[in-house]
Amino acid sequence: MLIQSGHLVSQIKRLSDRILERILTEQGIDAFNGAQGRILYVLWQQEHISFRDLADRTALAATTLTSMIDRMESSGLVCRIPDQGDRRKTLLALTDKARNLRQDYTAVSTRMTEIFYASFTEEEIRQCEAFLSRIHENLKCHDHFPKS
Repeated sequence: MLIQSGHLVSQIKRLSDRILERILTEQGIDAFNGAQGRILYVLWQQEHISFRDLADRTALAATTLTSMIDRMESSGLVCRIPDQGDRRKTLLALTDKARNLRQDYTAVSTRMTEIFYASFTEEEIRQCEAFLSRIHENLKCHDHFPKS
């Protein structure tokens, strides 16, 4: 009997979030939580992006993202800056404090990857990543809700 994929993905997400939070605690990293790490990861790749771009890249709802950015700004991880090309837009940038956390995040991310793929061969890892990418693309093709 096949397990419904959506249910399995939800269970994997819930377990990985719990394990990630435990690793952060064990490593004494309290400057960000797992969800904030997703935001930081995107901003480490490219700063000065809009809320909409960040929402798209993190798959977080705009309302969720706004409250998270408020907390991250209060804790000195990000700052809002006006877009010089469009005064109606606000862009997000990292602070030096956040830039200095990248090594901690990388270590935690590496540990999570080790846990995810324990006992997998290199070929199985490649296959898994390819299948997950295909599922992601399939879902994106059917995501017709308007962006908020």
